[in-house]
Amino acid sequence: MRTHYCGQLRAEHVGQTVTLFGWVDRRRDHGGVIFVDLRDRTGIAQIVSDPERTPDSYDAADGLRNEYVVKIVGRVTKRPPESLNPRIPTGEVEIYADQIELLNAVRKQLPFQVSTADAEPVREDLRLKYRYLDLRRERMSRNLQLRHQIVKTIRRYLEDQQGFIEVETPMLTRSTPEGARDYLVPSRVNPGEFFALPQSPQLFKQLLMVSGFDRYYQIARCFRDEDLRADRQPEFTQLDMEMSFMGQDEILALNESLVCHIFQQIKGIELPRPFPRLTYAEAMDRYGSDKPDTRYGLELVEVSDLMKDSGFKVFSGAVASGGIVKVLPIPGGNDAISNVRIKPGGDLFNEATSMGAKGLAYIRVRQDGEIDTIGAIKDNLPEAQKQELLRRTGAQPGHLLLFGAGDAPTVNKTLDRLRQVVARELNLIDPEKINLLWVVEFPMFEWNADEKRLEALHHPFTAPFPEDAHDLKTARAQAYDLVFNGFEIGGGSLRIYQPEVQQKVFETIGLGEEEARQKFGFLLDAFEYGTPPHGGIAYGLDRLVMLLAGEESIRDAIAFPKTQQARCLLTNAPSEVDAKQLKELHIATTNRPKALEASR
Repeated sequence: MRTHYCGQLRAEHVGQTVTLFGWVDRRRDHGGVIFVDLRDRTGIAQIVSDPERTPDSYDAADGLRNEYVVKIVGRVTKRPPESLNPRIPTGEVEIYADQIELLNAVRKQLPFQVSTADAEPVREDLRLKYRYLDLRRERMSRNLQLRHQIVKTIRRYLEDQQGFIEVETPMLTRSTPEGARDYLVPSRVNPGEFFALPQSPQLFKQLLMVSGFDRYYQIARCFRDEDLRADRQPEFTQLDMEMSFMGQDEILALNESLVCHIFQQIKGIELPRPFPRLTYAEAMDRYGSDKPDTRYGLELVEVSDLMKDSGFKVFSGAVASGGIVKVLPIPGGNDAISNVRIKPGGDLFNEATSMGAKGLAYIRVRQDGEIDTIGAIKDNLPEAQKQELLRRTGAQPGHLLLFGAGDAPTVNKTLDRLRQVVARELNLIDPEKINLLWVVEFPMFEWNADEKRLEALHHPFTAPFPEDAHDLKTARAQAYDLVFNGFEIGGGSLRIYQPEVQQKVFETIGLGEEEARQKFGFLLDAFEYGTPPHGGIAYGLDRLVMLLAGEESIRDAIAFPKTQQARCLLTNAPSEVDAKQLKELHIATTNRPKALEASR
């Protein structure tokens, strides 16, 4: 039987006989004495086989190779002073192997080196194809153990200190495509009908509030059939919470306490409370984003009123058509950023146009306070306007001012993107700094230009501010997002709990009474039976782990993730299925294999 894990051995174990299991991380032959680094998920232990001191294990040690699976029985010994290894927790001891048993060998050439001693960059597609080997490596093993610790910390805090109860909600549910696309599951026993995999447990957790379970949580699996990014997956995990009889301030305070507990337990960091709050309007005005990274400045300045009568038609035309003009002031930008980078073909110009901008105007503030620019800005900017521009932006000699002009969403997206790029390039971001803030008072709705209708900014079950309820189209939502260094890690709201308000929201997004009852009748009916005021929040667990692990991709926080094409390279899923299976489900595919299409 195993007595210890490899990473547990310390100086206090000297003299003990231990039994270890694991993989050979590497083997070294030093003049007849063989050293083996044995690895398991807890770390590395150095095994020694000496033909004089441990003759029974020597032949077995001589035949070991990387990634062989072995059992070791041996005596813990203090390392000589010259071989102490302070870089690993077990570096004070080594195990003289009385017995080495080969449990399994490696029969094929490894696609990449697993050993911690041979850390090398490996293509992500290769890592995902051989994920079981990738998970043996120190980086991914550490990330998954961190994930486990975070989940354990969450469970213990919510259950033991806050009185929450975990309830599992269904994985097969009704399709209600108001958000992203659903993943559909055909029903064999109900021909022609489909389940949907849940995008979130939203409706069920509200029904749990109706049921009296006033503090619910769940580590919930969710599914969305949407285009992927580095921090998105088609299947993901949420920490899902819902609470009755609590107002927004109480919910935010409880969640600040939870987040502070996670940081204290996992990272040993004491976060200051309360977290700052920004309204959605303030965040968009100052940063151009509803998830701003506030570790650095570079705040935006709107100058629409100053430019509305400008002779520079790009600016005045934008304001006249209902748009805005904003400035991104960059201290020291004159020396750091050349004209070539701002003009067509330059990297900053390309960043701007990738966000929908038609171009990128700029002004440089010289040492004498004069402005320098290319084009018609300078000639169409009277002295009074110039001085007001410099005053509002706080521009000093050496400043570079980048302008965005056009419709508000495009301008904000463009300058937000440029703000992030410039901050990284100028090393304005302190990687050790942790800024958490709440963004609150979101609009209830946004305009969907493709469908020519309003749609819920978060979801249609979010409650409006009571004072705004007279005009839902312009109402603010009692919604809140938690932002961590520029990443949204959680979002929630107070919920609608009166059926008449819920029906008005459905009508505002173009959902008539009959269609609303067809899709959500069970929820509207439940609201007739004494529903408490309630609200909740959901955290992206994968994203939180990614950030705490210091990773840049959410795939490195998940054991078996999908690619950006929503494929599993390990199992080669999704895949075609037998015609018999489709027939049993009463469905057929209209897709034709590419080879067949090419032959037509």
